[in-house]
Amino acid sequence: MSTYKNLIGKEVNFLTTDPDNAQAEGQIWYNSTSGAFKDVIASKAWSSGGALITKRRYLAGAGTQTAALAFGGADTTALANTEEYNGSGFFSGGALNTARQALAGAGTQTAALAFGGSPFRNETEEYDGSSWSEQNNLNTGRQQLAGAGTQTATLAFGGNSSGPTVSNATEEYNGTSWTASNNMGTARRDLAGAGIQTAGLAFGGFITAPTNATEEYDGTSWTTGGSLGTSRYRLSGFGTQDAGLACGGSPTPISNQAKTELYDGSTWSETSDLATARRDMGAAGTQPAGVAFGGAATAITSITEEFTQSANIITGAAWAAGGNIGTARRALWGGGTQTAGLIFGGYVGPSVEDATEEYNGTSWSEQNDLNTAGYHIAGCGTQTAGLAFARGNSAPIMPLTEEYNGTSWSEQNDMGTARYIAAGFGIQTAAVCVGGGPSNGNATEEYDGSSWTSSNNYPINMYALGGCGTQTAGLGCGGYSPSPSGRKTITGEYDGSNWTTGGSLVQAVDGGFVSGSQTDAVFFGGSTGSLSNQAQKYDGTSWVTSASLANARNSLAGSGTTGASAFAAGGGTPNSNSTEEFTGETSALNIKTITTS
Repeated sequence: MSTYKNLIGKEVNFLTTDPDNAQAEGQIWYNSTSGAFKDVIASKAWSSGGALITKRRYLAGAGTQTAALAFGGADTTALANTEEYNGSGFFSGGALNTARQALAGAGTQTAALAFGGSPFRNETEEYDGSSWSEQNNLNTGRQQLAGAGTQTATLAFGGNSSGPTVSNATEEYNGTSWTASNNMGTARRDLAGAGIQTAGLAFGGFITAPTNATEEYDGTSWTTGGSLGTSRYRLSGFGTQDAGLACGGSPTPISNQAKTELYDGSTWSETSDLATARRDMGAAGTQPAGVAFGGAATAITSITEEFTQSANIITGAAWAAGGNIGTARRALWGGGTQTAGLIFGGYVGPSVEDATEEYNGTSWSEQNDLNTAGYHIAGCGTQTAGLAFARGNSAPIMPLTEEYNGTSWSEQNDMGTARYIAAGFGIQTAAVCVGGGPSNGNATEEYDGSSWTSSNNYPINMYALGGCGTQTAGLGCGGYSPSPSGRKTITGEYDGSNWTTGGSLVQAVDGGFVSGSQTDAVFFGGSTGSLSNQAQKYDGTSWVTSASLANARNSLAGSGTTGASAFAAGGGTPNSNSTEEFTGETSALNIKTITTS
């Protein structure tokens, strides 16, 4: 009689605690503490990823889940934007030479191909990881087509070639030019593709109505494959001919689809749905590890989701609603942590605010007011040892400093430079103020718990910037510079004496808030010309996008000691009272208890 070890290759272990690594997949053990048999099984699920920098639909994708490329597409007009994804968030890449939407793509993040697009384009471009170069055109210009393969061995098929004409044309690219191949069995547009040039997969699309047709390509001709479970068009997909994935799309002209299906080379089977039903996405990756981005839900979106088949359950970074603040306001500041937060000052309109509130991770409670009301105020510290400085009050700009002991505020020695719209970071006894207006945009001062002293200036004049970290390892980022005028992407890193330039933000923004440390920060909200809900993550070297706030706003408050745990409160126009809590991506083994039922 066979044993479990003979069948599976692993023994049934006797453990006091559950294992904590993916090597336990398929393992059965007895947990003597809980008195239960357990195992780890692979899960298949979507989780949130960092949002696109620029929201859009009708875009193309290439690469893998941890090195993807998004290019082209449209918001109100056709775009040339290219963005690169590192498995966490997006950063800017080189722009296409020809802005277009409804195009197709193939290849990798450092060797991609873009071809076709609207209106009935035949342009082809190659990407080398930094810039696009024009190549020989498709023989048949078309839009709403699909593609598969590598940069030097690409397959283009289907689409719309002129007016209402739906195409069945297939072309192969060899790294230099396109040649016609045998046509698809079913002409269609708005389809999806996967695989390589000698083993391609075409599925879904629109003929005279949405279809569930699947076809397989062997390098020469197409044959019929297993039908999708749901007929749909404007869908996305990735993977290989015998391990493909289809997601999203529209089963009818007026609805969106969240459904995801997996292909095993002969049949499609349903698996976990997208969190957000949408169509016209870009996508890249393999069946066990893919990514889908952008598209249109109720509106054009920047949402990114990752599909993972793993022994781990992955929960993507996300913002969740917290308790509302008592006084809706903007131009306030914050300190503390997500479960022990502090906010103070601000602007209600027409009054300047002196209110102080504390957060326990669930709700806000009013505390003793600042001695002097202030808006566009800066500060730092904790819930029981806070610091407020650099504020405006109606007309005057004030150098006032106040310390908070968890109960009340007390006035301290003034700053050397009166200013507001500055940034602050550090703790009550070792703080930094940087930037600000109206004319002191690069001044840096340090506070030692008693008095302020001047330090070396920030690289450029800046106000409405964000700051976080400690007095000896701080961060200043974003903001608005009066000369040369405009929002900036600059990041400054402070070592307790000098500022050096760090990685640039993915998008210029002012009036946002940054929480965390010099090597683990999250920057959120602000204005990019309009109110922003974008969040960006910093690892000490570079910024990438992260999960977006639910509510776009600027001049908000927030805090948090790490880039994986923060809160955002207030801000906006009109003034907001909402709070949102940020939690970074987490991963945990998918442990199941074995029962007899």
